[in-house]
Amino acid sequence: MAMRAKNFTFSLPPDLLEKFRDYVRQHDIPSLNAAVREALEEYLKKIEKEKLRREMAEASKDPLFMKDVSDSMQSFEVSDSETAGRIPEW
Repeated sequence: MAMRAKNFTFSLPPDLLEKFRDYVRQHDIPSLNAAVREALEEYLKKIEKEKLRREMAEASKDPLFMKDVSDSMQSFEVSDSETAGRIPEW
């Protein structure tokens, strides 16, 4: 089931807004709403990746966590080699 949209008001610099409108007029993007939604989704992905990077950097300082990771990697080494290259980047 699709999520319902909720209206919200943003203030954007006029030149940025005009660029988006130009792309809509040229049919490069379907709508201004679609462009803003996609930009926000991409921004959230960037934030989430950075948060995960920080959390993993902190976890890498924990010897028990690193042993668990090492043990898991060793256990799945054969399976991982069979599927290498099939997993898309996120």
